[in-house]
Amino acid sequence: MKQTRPTRYTTAQGKLILEYMASLGDKHVTAHQIVRHFETAAAVIGQTTVYRHLEKLVAEGKIRKYLLSEGNSACYQYIDRNKACQEHFHLKCESCGALIHVDCTLLDKMQGHLLQEHDFQINLLKTTLYGTCGNCLAAGKA
Repeated sequence: MKQTRPTRYTTAQGKLILEYMASLGDKHVTAHQIVRHFETAAAVIGQTTVYRHLEKLVAEGKIRKYLLSEGNSACYQYIDRNKACQEHFHLKCESCGALIHVDCTLLDKMQGHLLQEHDFQINLLKTTLYGTCGNCLAAGKA
């Protein structure tokens, strides 16, 4: 069986992808959105290359990968070590696909209740509530 060595070098394309992710702050993007971004930029980076570098950046702890639902694309988010995205609940709009970070004392209390009363610890990196965001509600897309 062929063994593969972990890649320790940074390519120009990998650097561009990381810089683009960092420029987004805490915004989530899909690999497809990243490919589209680079199609309009001076440097075209193919889909396979984007996926390969995203997985490398996830393994290195430089970006976070969110698996939101079965069969849908994953979202990726830059991890800013100075302003790291804290573990919290997420809301996912089923209409437009927006992913919203939620820092809410009521949900924090619910998490505490589940741990204290039901001996169950929630994995906040995988906890997403689905519904319709305010913009889509206002546009009648519910």
